[in-house]
Amino acid sequence: MLVVDGSFGEGGGQILRTAIGLAAALGKPVKVVNIRAKRKNPGLQPQHLTAVRALAEITSAKVEGASVGSMELVFEPRRPKGGSYVFDVGTAGSVTLVLQALIPVLPYLDRDAMIELRGGTDVPWSPPVDYVRFIFIPMARRFGLNMNLELIRRGHYPRGGGIIRIYVRPSRKLRAIEVVERGELKRIGGRSHCVKLPKHVAERQANSAKEVLERLRAPLHIELEFYDPKSDPHLGPGSGIVLYAEFSNSIIGADALGEKGKPAEVVGREAAQKLLQEMGSGAAIDSHMGDMIVALACLAEGVTKYTTSKVTLHTETVLKIAEEITGCNYKISARESNYLIEVRGISYSTT
Repeated sequence: MLVVDGSFGEGGGQILRTAIGLAAALGKPVKVVNIRAKRKNPGLQPQHLTAVRALAEITSAKVEGASVGSMELVFEPRRPKGGSYVFDVGTAGSVTLVLQALIPVLPYLDRDAMIELRGGTDVPWSPPVDYVRFIFIPMARRFGLNMNLELIRRGHYPRGGGIIRIYVRPSRKLRAIEVVERGELKRIGGRSHCVKLPKHVAERQANSAKEVLERLRAPLHIELEFYDPKSDPHLGPGSGIVLYAEFSNSIIGADALGEKGKPAEVVGREAAQKLLQEMGSGAAIDSHMGDMIVALACLAEGVTKYTTSKVTLHTETVLKIAEEITGCNYKISARESNYLIEVRGISYSTT
């Protein structure tokens, strides 16, 4: 059985998610030790347990060590099955990080699936749900992942209560993509939201972002999302903004979350400045996408090539773990203002 050291590199939950997600896709047993060893609260936390239990149910896996605080996990998956599933983190733990763990297995389900995830949709240290649906999913579809995301209700820290539904039609195999040059800037888009807060919070976030981004001289539209206080279904309060630059060959994103005492104008400017910084590197995709697509690239047929603004320790860790689990090969090359990542996939297929 392959043993993965959870203290390697950045030593966080992403090692566990990458290891068990790819193991589940390949039907390969794996043991993860020293889980989250470099964190203040080491071991499995509720969000990580939800990912483990979700993958275990989808693949009828035999699991040992699936408890809060556990530093070791044995995961022995079988063939992944489609159908309807509901998984609840039970806290404001991130549903998008749980989804990240599931992504590698989704193309290889034996039939269509609907997966409902409950918890936090817009919480710190994780991709907001709008980043996933407006930026990640369009890129994932280029690999051949047939997936849609429906947002039922947002969940913010600390109360959670968010619900998303994932609809998947298995493709049985994935294809490599090439996103080295981003092409011509087509438009700037985004969504600014607030729940259990006055609508001017969403408006101010959007307006301050627009002030920063108008210099790009591209079509610019930021959607607003707010709710009538009398019928707002959220637990809240919370707010945030996700922005993206759409090019002829790629899409680049950035985001910022509201928090108590942080003016809405600061939230909007923060997201806009992050987007400008990502665009300034000349890379085709942003640094977050740079590690989110690694699992798909490893499983795909062919060589995936993409440029990203920076290679974080997070990205290097994900690449190394993916190489250990799948046997894919990768190469990182520094360019003048960004990095080229090449991943030779293993052409995994269940057709």
